[in-house]
Amino acid sequence: MLKLESLRVSYGAIQAVRDVSLEIRTGEIVTIIGANGAGKSTLLKAVAGLEPAQDGRITFMDRDITQLPAHQRVGLGLALSPEGRGVFADQTVYDNLLLGGYARRKDRDAIAAGVERGYALFPRLRERRDQLAGTLSGGEQQMLAMARALMCGPRLLCLDEPSLGLAPLIVQDIFAAIRQLRDDGLTIVLVEQMANQALGVADRAYVLETGRVTLSGTGAQLLSDPKVRAAYLGSH
Repeated sequence: MLKLESLRVSYGAIQAVRDVSLEIRTGEIVTIIGANGAGKSTLLKAVAGLEPAQDGRITFMDRDITQLPAHQRVGLGLALSPEGRGVFADQTVYDNLLLGGYARRKDRDAIAAGVERGYALFPRLRERRDQLAGTLSGGEQQMLAMARALMCGPRLLCLDEPSLGLAPLIVQDIFAAIRQLRDDGLTIVLVEQMANQALGVADRAYVLETGRVTLSGTGAQLLSDPKVRAAYLGSH
């Protein structure tokens, strides 16, 4: 579904992503783990069209989207739930969802179905429907960010640090939702610092270090890899 070939992304003289090549197959969860500053968020932003590629190619559904603007990538079915959630604080939960569906705003049935899908996945959002997003808890804002990303009817959902700063019980809810989405047939790219949880849910995974892919394999393989365990799972 998604293929990156020798992708390079820089901030000025700093190379954040260096010659990264990877692929995401239809219907799987692929996790990308790495330390702070490894380039994980930059990689997702480049996939979403929010950071330009200096070199390399991004192919989505057999189409070269390397130079395609972000809003057109959304229209093709590629959505990003960003790190930090980025909800529209002065808008209600319901209005945030409507904004997430802007790319298909003319299809009222699809918008209504998308809202219901979000409420079914996260029932708390239905309870908070008319509440301003800025007054939600961190966990509720994360649920809203994910539900908003789903509103465009994506084929591929990129999740950037969905557990960041959340209480353990809420993290369980978020990962349960990720599993449910995969079971429903959605393809997911998951960037996550909670490596144990992320690898546990992943079909395949990549380790990113200083902008480069240094290791790849199934989630189970990386979970049992001594170097991964020592570096990211706090065990030896």
